[in-house]
Amino acid sequence: MNIAVIGAGYVGLVSGICYAELGHSVVCVDKDPSKIDALRRGGIPIYEPGLQELSVRNAAAGRLRYTSELHEAVRGADLVVIAVGTPPLPSGEADLSYIDSAAAEIGEAMNGYTIVAVKSTVPVGTNERVRDLIRGRTDEPFDSVSLPEFLREGTAVKDTLEPDRIVIGSDSGAAAEKVAELHRPLTDRIMITDLRSAEMLKYASNAFLATKISFINEIANICEKVGADVTQVAEGMGFDRRIGPAFLRAGIGYGGSCFPKDTRALIQIAGHVEYEFKLLRSVVEVNRDQRLRMLRKLETIFGGELRGKTVAVWGLSFKPDTDDVRESPALEIIRHLVESGVRVKAYDPVAMANFRSLYGDGGVDWCGGAAEAAAGADALCLLTEWEEFARTDLRRLQKVMRKPILIDGRNVFSEEDLAGTAFIYYSIGRPSLNQGVREEMPILQY
Repeated sequence: MNIAVIGAGYVGLVSGICYAELGHSVVCVDKDPSKIDALRRGGIPIYEPGLQELSVRNAAAGRLRYTSELHEAVRGADLVVIAVGTPPLPSGEADLSYIDSAAAEIGEAMNGYTIVAVKSTVPVGTNERVRDLIRGRTDEPFDSVSLPEFLREGTAVKDTLEPDRIVIGSDSGAAAEKVAELHRPLTDRIMITDLRSAEMLKYASNAFLATKISFINEIANICEKVGADVTQVAEGMGFDRRIGPAFLRAGIGYGGSCFPKDTRALIQIAGHVEYEFKLLRSVVEVNRDQRLRMLRKLETIFGGELRGKTVAVWGLSFKPDTDDVRESPALEIIRHLVESGVRVKAYDPVAMANFRSLYGDGGVDWCGGAAEAAAGADALCLLTEWEEFARTDLRRLQKVMRKPILIDGRNVFSEEDLAGTAFIYYSIGRPSLNQGVREEMPILQY
């Protein structure tokens, strides 16, 4: 199959490269000429394990090309995949301007029967909007398909080539079957729905996962007050097949390009049909507050005065194995520290450049390694659970810090790791390990 992927961002790039890996002829289109030049030279603008190797191999085999010429790519395509960004507007709604622009250009370029699939995360009704925009610009026959993606940053190649399921929404049975055939080498778990159900399914999936994260964080906060260990609670919950263990790891909340954007967008979608999504509003509120809890612990440790202190920050990406810093908890936490008069020393294995371009340089010392960041610090905040940090020898670490204070926002370290150290340690929902910042356990009465 000849496939044109419009948008060489995260979703488009991973999807296009993996389609080429399946043996199809793929053209990835992007309006940014510098990105196209870098891709043609074998570079990859995102950090995603395994992706660069696949890109280079398939380009060398002649199955994968990169271009800024949308018309050329669309005219030779059997399937056009729209994978452009849908960033949030100030209201929380998805900005569909890139979708509209892509649809208009596709309509003008189309030559013969084409299947147009929207892979971008879009509000319910967007595929029909795209269909109308294309119809207004061409008499060529085409069918519309909703093809939501369910990729996780850091494991996107694996998620694409070994998906949990493929969801295809279409009003055309023939078009849906052709797209299903494209994906059958990957899985037999293929679900065909109508257009609007496929669009809604994507938002519902992300909203539910965000809800699980906020739920376990609320449980963690209660665990701290009653003396229970959230890691044991979550493990026991996960054995229940109705619940499952995924997304039950307590921490400082979710971030990234999907969950924050999609939860807010679904709240807006509900509002447009005069429905108040109270549960999801609470999920967003809990997530916002969770990242500030560790700051409150720091304030407690230092008697409410952070000014003049030096705090090391380990981890700037919103999760490990990615350089994506969009909606990362580190953004808000570092801002708060700097505004409180703290000298911040920050380090991340791969996300330093992206973070600096988004945050700026004010009030932060950018360090070349974890030990450099911790040296001379009054406290260390671990915000991203990179494997590099998990392998740290805490006995050596405490020797380079001014004060051995560790705020572990991802529950990386265990009791065994802390044994023999002098660390004042705080983790999330594990009160037995929180040396120096324990809360008094109440006598419970019922």
